[in-house]
Amino acid sequence: MKNAEDLRALLDRIDRRGYPAYKDTKGAYAFGKYMLGIDHVQGDPFASPSKVSIHVSGKAAGFPEALYKERHRRIALQDYLLRQFGRRIDDYSFKARGSGKSGLMGVSRPGQEILERSACRIEEKTGDVCVRMEIGFPANGRTVNAGELKKILFGFLPECVEKSLFYQSHSAEKLKQNADLSDDQQYIRETLKERDLVVFVANGAVLPRESGVSDRPMKGAVAFVSPKTLEITMKLPHRGELKGMGIRKGITMIAGGGYHGKSTLLEAIERGVYNHIAGDGREYVITQDTAVKIRAEDGRSVKNADISMFIRNLPNGKDTKAFYSEDASGSTSQAAGVVEAMEAGAGLLLIDEDTSATNFMIRDELMQRVVNRSKEPIIPFIDRVRELYENDGISTVLVAGSSGSYFFKADCIIQMDNYRPVDITEFAKKEAEAFRAAAKEAPPYERPSFARCPKSDRAVWENDRLKIKTMGLDGILINKETIDMRYVEQLVDTEQLGALGYLLKYAELHLFDGKRTVREAVNMLSKLIAEEGMEAVCEGTYLPINLAAPREQEIYACFNRYRGMRL
Repeated sequence: MKNAEDLRALLDRIDRRGYPAYKDTKGAYAFGKYMLGIDHVQGDPFASPSKVSIHVSGKAAGFPEALYKERHRRIALQDYLLRQFGRRIDDYSFKARGSGKSGLMGVSRPGQEILERSACRIEEKTGDVCVRMEIGFPANGRTVNAGELKKILFGFLPECVEKSLFYQSHSAEKLKQNADLSDDQQYIRETLKERDLVVFVANGAVLPRESGVSDRPMKGAVAFVSPKTLEITMKLPHRGELKGMGIRKGITMIAGGGYHGKSTLLEAIERGVYNHIAGDGREYVITQDTAVKIRAEDGRSVKNADISMFIRNLPNGKDTKAFYSEDASGSTSQAAGVVEAMEAGAGLLLIDEDTSATNFMIRDELMQRVVNRSKEPIIPFIDRVRELYENDGISTVLVAGSSGSYFFKADCIIQMDNYRPVDITEFAKKEAEAFRAAAKEAPPYERPSFARCPKSDRAVWENDRLKIKTMGLDGILINKETIDMRYVEQLVDTEQLGALGYLLKYAELHLFDGKRTVREAVNMLSKLIAEEGMEAVCEGTYLPINLAAPREQEIYACFNRYRGMRL
């Protein structure tokens, strides 16, 4: 086993040699209480920084088993340690000098949501801690600057590790508060199922965000207060009694004037599928885990989706039981979105009329009189929303500010008034009676088929030079093919898109055989990463440092938007 002094001697030997000499440092080195892994060395000072990992045994790290034994607590602790480590290295990044990216010290930067990440992993059985980061190995021009790298590896990095990856370096009270919050959030998630709820929004929650480019809570925002008729009490394990609004299974409509907070509430609900950090304002906004935001996506690719429950009898005779389009319209893309969400096991659909195709959502009475149903291939969502719930148990939360037609379908109607919710169900239902039109019977409800069995294009995926890149939250670049993910609104971190690229690659190489359905392939992937982590699908020489686990629903979304999918 090599140790820190072996690395020091090696750096002395290669000092001032050509930059490729740094390749000799690759390997593992014992640094007293932790192991340093130099997993990948950059080929040039201007290239992507070198990949480094720090491994601390559970015995040395000393974190009590109670903090990581349960999965939700383990993810919360990983997130906490990663944030602490990131703050420490901020003090040292670029303090070592040189050309290009010399001296850079970088690690994953979590947002407001708590996600499982490859950047920090705690072993469930042993409590071993692993942090992955990147370091720009210093250079003078294109020659090795070993003296500056020794500053990083023997000075800066050990101090960061000592102050962030050992139990004794943290406040026991803060670690307990972090674990307690995760317990309370997990309790609410489990209670939603027991009480037939799909959403809980705590009183006092701060829903508005700081700005369009900041996901932090807005200062001075109106705190959320539940209407008394919808208020429920959660008896949390640590915080105790917490009151808030409970949205029950069924069909819920959020109405109100413009700029009164309808979309803000819906956005908080759609992000509630993830736990949030303390102080976010939405840490007690909890949504059913399988909820999916649905919207129109003009121009998206649709591959053999059975959208016949919404669209049939097209004038051109196109088959809507296996609908294919490289340039879907707003209505067909939204129909495909609903069907794909059903395939992904969604128990709740979230829809905002502002981002929906009008002709998919509704047809008013006058239009139905002028254009007979037999001449309209679209069966609007309003004719299926009740059937989706009654036949398949899929609830809907819908934001609508311009059409009252959904008043007839909704079980609960909430009006947002200056960011304060008001239960107007009884009033709205009474007013709607004066506008009730003669019912137009929709074609029979038929559950869509999900028997799509993709085949792999192995020539693409077995290429050693295959490149997977992310484009912010907009998409994934596979060589020159872009998977457009702009409108998959529950993706909250670019690292989730990176993970989706690797999941797609693994599925193409190992699961897409023309016999397994998409559902079977996704289920196998989910089981694999749950049991073995993201390492299981990253078949390279080292695990990328910047991957965050997506939900099953986003895995489906990625696969369904990949234009190269062979179905």
